[in-house]
Order: sequence, then C-alpha cells, then structure tokens
Amino acid sequence: MKRVVITGAGTINALGHTVPATLKAMREGQCGISDLDFRDVDRLTIRIGGQVHGYDAKDRFNRQQMSLYDRFTQFTLIAAKEAIEQSGLTFNGDLSVRSGVVLGTAGGGVSTWDDNYRSVYEDGKNRVHPFVVPKLMNNAATSHVSMEYNLKGPTFTVSTACASSNHAMAQAFAMVRSGMAPVMITGGSESMLCFGGVKAWEGLRVMSKDACRPFSANRNGMVQGEGAGVFVFEDYEHARARGAEILCEVIGFAMSSDAADIVMPSKQGAARAISGALHDAQVNPEDVGYINAHGTGTTANDKTECAAVADVFGPHADNLMISSTKSMHGHLIGGTGAVELLACIMALRDGVIAPTIGYEEADPECALDVVPNEAREANVTVALSNAFAFGGLNAVLALRKI
Repeated sequence: MKRVVITGAGTINALGHTVPATLKAMREGQCGISDLDFRDVDRLTIRIGGQVHGYDAKDRFNRQQMSLYDRFTQFTLIAAKEAIEQSGLTFNGDLSVRSGVVLGTAGGGVSTWDDNYRSVYEDGKNRVHPFVVPKLMNNAATSHVSMEYNLKGPTFTVSTACASSNHAMAQAFAMVRSGMAPVMITGGSESMLCFGGVKAWEGLRVMSKDACRPFSANRNGMVQGEGAGVFVFEDYEHARARGAEILCEVIGFAMSSDAADIVMPSKQGAARAISGALHDAQVNPEDVGYINAHGTGTTANDKTECAAVADVFGPHADNLMISSTKSMHGHLIGGTGAVELLACIMALRDGVIAPTIGYEEADPECALDVVPNEAREANVTVALSNAFAFGGLNAVLALRKI
C-alpha cells in the first residue's frame, strides 16, 4: 500500500477566492454569510447564504466557455487551477494516462436548470441552448478538469448529497494508495444559490433565517453556501522524488450507511464511520487532536454528531477540539467537505484550529470543546473530517501532519 499526500490545494468560497484568503478568514473567525443577491430573492423566506461575492465569470472565462460552464463548473476550474499550479505538476506521457479526477457534487448545474426552466415555463420559449444538457450534468465539472489538464485516467463524479466531496476524496485516496493512479485531482463543488435552489431547500424547514450557530443551544438551522475545494492527492514517493511541497498526509477513510431514515441522522452510523476511519488509518482515538465536524447548525445533526464522537472517543472526547466552519462559509452541500478539508490542513500544517463562530449558549447535548468564536493555536498531529449526508450516508477522512 502506497502512502498518499496532498501536494496542492485550491478554493473559491464565501470566505475567499483563494486558499490563503480563505485560511486568513478562518483564522480571524470571519463570517462569509450575508444577504443573498440574485433574481427573485424577495420571493424567498430564506434570504441569507454563503454566496461568493465579488465574482464575475466574464473576468475568468470567455463567451464560448461560459456557454458550457455552469457556475459550479466555473468554481471547480478556478479551484483546480490553484491546486495544480501549487503542486507544480504537468500532466503528459504516462502521468497523463494514469492520473484522473474524482469530484463530488450534489446538485450539479442547478443554476442552469433554474435559468432554463424560467425560459420555458415563465418566458414561454420553445427552445433552449443546445449545450444545456452538457452544462448541467453532474459530471460536467469533472470532465472539464480532465480536458483542461490532459488527465486520462480514472475520472468520474460522486453524488451523495452532503457527503459527496468526502466520498469523492475517499475514492481518490483509495486509487492512489492502491497504485491504480499516481495522482488524482479531487474535491468537490456546489452552487445552489439561485431562486429554485433555495426555494427547494426552504421546503425542508431546516434553514435558518438569521445565522448558522452550530452546537449553540439557540441554533435554528443550516445556512447554504457555494464554492469549490480541489486538491492534488499524490503518491508520497512520486511527490518526494520530484521535490514537491507536501501539505499533509491522508492516512485513512471509512464510509457507512445508516440504513434508517432519509433525513434524520443516526448516531450509530456516524460512529461506525468515525471508528472505521481510525481503524483504517491505524491510529488510536487518543492520537486525534482535531475534528472538523459536519456541524450543520440543525438541532438533530449537532447533538447526534456529538453523541457519536463521545461514543467513539470515550474519555478522550473531552480533550478533542471539534469545530464547524460551516458557521463561516455556510453549507456547500456536495462541495462542503472539500472546503472544510482546508481547516484540517491548517490545523496540521499551521497549528491553527478554525473556530465555530456564532456560538452563544452552551448545549448540554453538545458538551464538547467546540472552539467557540475564536481560533486557537494547538499542536495537532492527526485530524478527522466528518461528512454525514441525507440518505444516511457517512464518510470520514483521516489526515496526519508530515
């Protein structure tokens, strides 16, 4: 089994348009959640979100590209460019043939769906653009990354709701670890912040109208975000041979299914995924210093996750730091695990634990160290990233300082 390291990272999200900007915002406990700005927002009950502001696609892409790139694909390509440039890799020859792309998204081209439904149903048009299907399909971002960087190996998209990115990164990790591919581009993206996207989520009645306050007793729901996180997962020996800068090592993962309820989380399912990741990584519970929580800010998710952590870690749960960066950038649904992985890298590489902002009242059902409101300096050698999705699908990644 090969060791797997991360040699590049890229992002665009509500906190920043690059990794350095995002990590700075996390360190400072900034909030990227603000008033939404798009057509018909006044018809919504929920009018806040982690929207990417200060972004104009015309500054990044030409007219022909924009006819093919939904907003979620645009975000993916921006993040992939930053990650691959940091890695210093150029894909040609055997490296091109064997390396691939695995990305996660829950909704794919939601903005494209929304725009074209308007054209047909509201505006009464009888034709749509011929590229609507290739623009909205869930694998569009993955395919465009592969074409942009000449990646001809294993390439596909994972869609498992809020766990999509973690599932995708787990598959990429498995491929590099097994020797199937020397390098995999992985992560995820999402852009559901349009009228139709938010209106659908309103129906679930799990959204907050004012703020995301994970683990706080007065939390009242999740807040959607948008953006992308993309990483270069690479065979350690391959990276070392070319003198690459290594951000951290990916050491394990596990996945589980609650097989119980389509929306309500299960403590047992979450706990199996967490303990499975520890087993796969061959680390003891006491080795873990930080967990980036799924931490959506809903009553059910937060208390269930805390209970699962307490069950797996026992007395050590009181020594763990666990925070939810969704409080800052919102819940990117299928892309969320990818942006949250940046907080794990920051903990391992820089010794800075991103805070859970918006925390106001202690909840006895979330009685863990949730790093409230302010970042903290700490020496962490092992971190976990949790993702628990609707449908009862759980995916946990384990990472180590190197």
